Amino acid sequence: MDFRRSKRKYTTITIPSALFSKVKERIEGTGFSSVSDYVTYILRETITDMEISKNKGRKADDVTVIERLKALGYINNDK
Repeated sequence: MDFRRSKRKYTTITIPSALFSKVKERIEGTGFSSVSDYVTYILRETITDMEISKNKGRKADDVTVIERLKALGYINNDK
């Protein structure tokens, strides 16, 4: 999938306010203009890494992916 198309469609993803605040602090002084831009970048990187692993004939390391998503706040241990 090519993410760089000129006609982009968007949707809304809800994240916890505390996570939003952490991301907002993290991007201060970087080239990211918004939390949305940063989260989009992180998701693209994660998906690309998974696709590269798959294309090399290796299964993506599920534990590594889960730990990365936990670190980013997308998976909560409280559930």
